[in-house]
Amino acid sequence: MTNVTGLTCVICDYAYPADFAGYVCTDHGNEGILDVRYDYARIASSWTKGDLDANRNRTMWRYRPLMPIRPDAPVPPLTVGGTPMYDAKPLAADLGIAKVWVKDEGRQPTASLKDRASAMAVVKAQERRAEVITTASTGNAAAALAGICASVGQKNVIFVPKTAPEAKVAQLLAYGSTVALVNGNYDAAFELCLLAAEEYGWYNRNTGFNPFMTEGKKTAGLEILEDLEWNPPDAIFVSVGDGSIIGGVHKAMKDAVGLGWIEKTPRIYGIQSAGSDYMVQAFESGEDVLTKAPISAETLADSISADLPRDRIKAMAAVTETGGAYLRVSDDEILAAVPLLARGSGVFAEPAGAAAYAGLIA
Repeated sequence: MTNVTGLTCVICDYAYPADFAGYVCTDHGNEGILDVRYDYARIASSWTKGDLDANRNRTMWRYRPLMPIRPDAPVPPLTVGGTPMYDAKPLAADLGIAKVWVKDEGRQPTASLKDRASAMAVVKAQERRAEVITTASTGNAAAALAGICASVGQKNVIFVPKTAPEAKVAQLLAYGSTVALVNGNYDAAFELCLLAAEEYGWYNRNTGFNPFMTEGKKTAGLEILEDLEWNPPDAIFVSVGDGSIIGGVHKAMKDAVGLGWIEKTPRIYGIQSAGSDYMVQAFESGEDVLTKAPISAETLADSISADLPRDRIKAMAAVTETGGAYLRVSDDEILAAVPLLARGSGVFAEPAGAAAYAGLIA
């Protein structure tokens, strides 16, 4: 039994039962992304900060009461979650800020935060006894799914734009994944993946479609709060492509408020490359992201390149509901942030990760 009370459409607020077998709202199709709801009163009555402190499991699964899985559900053996957060004093001094922390998701098994969602996908897929899991990706989500699946012998098919870095494709093949190179960009790969999953009955891991992926990614936000002893920072800066990570961070804050573990929600800032600034455009103009047309994205930060952010409704709420903002930075600013972040914290990030620090500078 889980603590999930249901799933609610982010467009119409229609509530589906906790055991709903679909992915999206039946009235709004692929745009009707669902939000998992929990019984916070019930959780708070049986699970405390003290229980969390006493838990020696330092992985993402320490937050099981806030997950849409059974307490006894088997999980992949790889160590996902529990990544360090560094007090980067040199960065704080450079920027004239009292404290700057760096959450190092490069310490995950496949070196990105996407492992959190993929681990959740594997648990949910095996719960449904799915023979194959599939996703579309420009690289990191693909590597995450491939690695987590390899750890449990789960078949998977991954749709990747043919322009994806060869090294990232080679990684997928090394893990034993079936890779489909798509003649098109990420959005084309995403659409083809949706069609294939529906046609063959594969479990669809795509974020901005599968509601449970947010629940995996939010554990990064819960770790941030726990590492700061539930004293929230003033602001959190998140690189944004599809919008799923920033939505997950926001969900973590809402969970903590719902449990009464924090009172103040940090301002959340979404950072995008100027060449892939769909969310920034919508934020600045006040456009409705549900109806705003796709853009033509082009950026060196390939992991946050998206013509149409799939999780854009949750992504916009993360900023507007916390008093944050969307900011754009140039590719030059992103590339300049890579060595600045490395020299000031010891953490080396790919451009997509360094974009968050470029946003803090901006």
